[in-house]
Amino acid sequence: MRAPSWILAAAGALGLMALLTVATPFAFAHCDTLDGPVVADARAALENGDVTRVLKWVRPEREEEIRAAFRKTVAVRGMGEQARDLADAYFFEALVRVHRAGEGAAYTGLKPAGSAREPAVVAADRALKTGSVDELARLVTDAADSGIRARFAEVIRKREHSSDSVAAGREYVEAYVEFIHHVERLHEDAGGGAGRHVEHKGGDEHRH
Repeated sequence: MRAPSWILAAAGALGLMALLTVATPFAFAHCDTLDGPVVADARAALENGDVTRVLKWVRPEREEEIRAAFRKTVAVRGMGEQARDLADAYFFEALVRVHRAGEGAAYTGLKPAGSAREPAVVAADRALKTGSVDELARLVTDAADSGIRARFAEVIRKREHSSDSVAAGREYVEAYVEFIHHVERLHEDAGGGAGRHVEHKGGDEHRH
């Protein structure tokens, strides 16, 4: 039996996204990989026929959208192996897309299992498995220290020549603003960011 047109269209879109993903840089998250935690829960939900397992990944206002996608997927899965694969791919894509939107993060398509992950993400997952956060804390602390020192040194170097010309002064200001923004973001995330999972947007104005 031929799969519905909406499944075929979704499969085509997924194929295009996969091709684009190969040609673009890694985007640091792993909730959009086929072996990530979101898709793992989606597979289990489809096997069990219960959508409840995946609802924690989406915001309440988008819950009905995922329930509807789940119902469509379940209705198609019994039409044969190919239809099941296409329907599952459609549901994975819908769930991850909505989850990413809830994070305030861009969705660039599902990435293959085994895709590269940032060291901090790997360390965070390892910490959850082992029950020890020491390695992760050291990794993040060392990276923060290195970033602050590098930007600080750049500001000091450019400040020494900031009066040489207008161009030199602007280079100093640019370095200064980048330094201030960097430490502001680090301090905000370290002190008050618990429970959030949002990408920082560039170009915000510096205020003080």
